[in-house]
This record gives sequence, structure tokens and C-alpha cells, in this order.
Amino acid sequence: MLLVMFQFLLDNIFPRKALVRELERMDAFSFAARVKGAMLYVGKETISCFEYQNPLVRQAIIELKYRGNKKVARLLATALYDELMGFLEEYAPLTNFSEPLLMPIPLSKKRESERGFNQCRLLADALLNIDGGKNFTLSFALTKCKDTESQTKVNSRTERLSNLTGCFTAEQSVVGRRNIILIDDVTTTGATFLEARRTLLRAGARKVIAFAVAH
Repeated sequence: MLLVMFQFLLDNIFPRKALVRELERMDAFSFAARVKGAMLYVGKETISCFEYQNPLVRQAIIELKYRGNKKVARLLATALYDELMGFLEEYAPLTNFSEPLLMPIPLSKKRESERGFNQCRLLADALLNIDGGKNFTLSFALTKCKDTESQTKVNSRTERLSNLTGCFTAEQSVVGRRNIILIDDVTTTGATFLEARRTLLRAGARKVIAFAVAH
């Protein structure tokens, strides 16, 4: 019932438009060409593929993040996959970044229950479906143990870092000595990735790379 009410409110705040129908028909090549995607290095070992300010990217993120649109999730995952594999072809041989765990940024139990889905999980699932899972192993060893204030409501980078401190836990038996690719929909200051990366490295991860759809 809560999810139905949320969807009703969302449809009034962000009514569906022709742009959404266009996104649902689009392939990843056309999407990347339209938004002129290029990898952007947001921070140390943190990579974003597209500019959030592009109207097409912004609408795609809204569909993914607030509506759980699986067609758009597949579109974004395919675009992300092409950039990710291109990066790994160059990066992996130089750094021994082999057999990585694919790990979506988790939501708290409360937030995921309210929303009804985790948009990063939708992206990760779609990434696995592209190649049958042969290049990655999906893992949920990173969990969010604290329900934090939405990062969009926190202004400065310092406040965002403080807001997230201690909010993640990781299963050492799973992540120990493993390479990890974190997946998120949007990164702004990189605070979420930074805290998740710290948590994983403390649990024994070998190396952690963060990929986001947009910045």
C-alpha cells in the first residue's frame, strides 16, 4: 500500500513524459551518442560515465531511482557495461584487478522497504544479464546498517562525510583479499563511495573501484 501511494505521489511530482517513452525504446549506443558520454574521474578510483545535468541522463536517473524502471535500468547498465569493460581492459592487466566482485551500494532496510527496491541492485542485476555473469560475481556482502539522512539534503562535503560515517558493514569472509567494483546511480561529492570503500578495505578487500552512471 505504501509503495502504491508513493508511486501515485511520484507520478504527480514527476509525470511521465515523451522523454521516458523515448528512453524505453533507446539502445545504449544511441543513448551514449546523445549524451556524449565520457568517463569522468570524480576522485581517487571513483569513475562516473555521464553528466547528470544532461536532461536525458537526469530523466533516466529519475526513472531508475524513483520508479525502478527496469527498461531504463537495462539501458543504463548496458551503457555502464561498455565503459566498465573498456576501463578494465586497460586497468586490470596493470593492477592484477582480476575476478572482481560486483557490489551495488546498499540502502538501509528502512529506505529499501519504503521504496520497494534498490536502484543500484537493479543496475547490478542488469549488468550480470548482459554477459551471463561470466565477468563478475554479484555480492551483497556490503550492507547499510544505519539509516542516514538523504545525501541530497546535506549541503557540504564535510557534512556528507560525517552523515555517512559508520553506516556500512562488510562481511570479511566474503570481501577478504578480493577486488571489488562498487555500483551506484549518481555520485556528487563521492562521500558514499569513500565510506563504502573504507569499510571494504578495513574488512580486507584487496582493491575497490567505484563506478557511477552519472555525476
